Order: sequence, then structure tokens, then C-alpha cells
Amino acid sequence: MRSIAFADFLIGLGVLFVLEGLMFAASPAWMRKAMKSAIATPDNVLRAVGIGSAVAGLILIWVMRRPI
Repeated sequence: MRSIAFADFLIGLGVLFVLEGLMFAASPAWMRKAMKSAIATPDNVLRAVGIGSAVAGLILIWVMRRPI
């Protein structure tokens, strides 16, 4: 039997794939431009945005999963 945490992880991964797929399907030119912009962005900026996004995601998960 799978754990609830693993099932939640797979659901989150599925939502990520759906959102990413929709963005590519809806506007491939915009996604191509966004990728080119990411390539031109310095590593330290990408790293800071990535860490900030991960922290925001963890806070959101914590807020939604804490007992009321």
C-alpha cells in the first residue's frame, strides 16, 4: 500500500506536468521566448528564484497540511 505522502507527491507531479503541458500547448512561442530568457539569465538569479520558489512551495504545503 502506498503512503499518503507518496500519493500526494505523485498528484503534485501530475499537476506540474498538466500545467507545463498546457503552457506549451497554449503558447509555444511564449514558452520558447521564456526559455531563451532563462538561458540569458545569470546563474545566481536563477538560483535565487529557484530557492524562493521552493521555499514558497514548502510554506504553501505546510499551510495547507497543518491541522486546523
